[in-house]
Amino acid sequence: MVELKDLPRTSLSAVKAGDRESWLALFADDAVVEDPVGPYEWDPEGKGQQGKAAIAAFYDMFSAFQDAFDFEIHQQEPRGNEVACVVTMHITMKDGTKGSTKAINIYKQGADGRIVSLRSFWNA
Repeated sequence: MVELKDLPRTSLSAVKAGDRESWLALFADDAVVEDPVGPYEWDPEGKGQQGKAAIAAFYDMFSAFQDAFDFEIHQQEPRGNEVACVVTMHITMKDGTKGSTKAINIYKQGADGRIVSLRSFWNA
């Protein structure tokens, strides 16, 4: 079981390593990922990716267009069964384009230690 305070680093490190299975294993079967929160081109209704299969498809979609991923966690605050963190994500696209996005990620942990909700607030 991943400790609450370690969820952000563990999740982002799995993405950085390109370790799809380790990243997916962090989530409960009925988890929801809202990345970003609200309507976006890959989530026009803004309901998030609901369930492990949808979360896996989301991972496949974003990893298909990126060549490298790195991150910096600037601050994190655990409270109850949630932890919020301010993070900058650095992404290199397949075409070599590089970009950075600052986000606030909120992870909610279930009783079994897996993520039941990941909400990411960012603007393109």
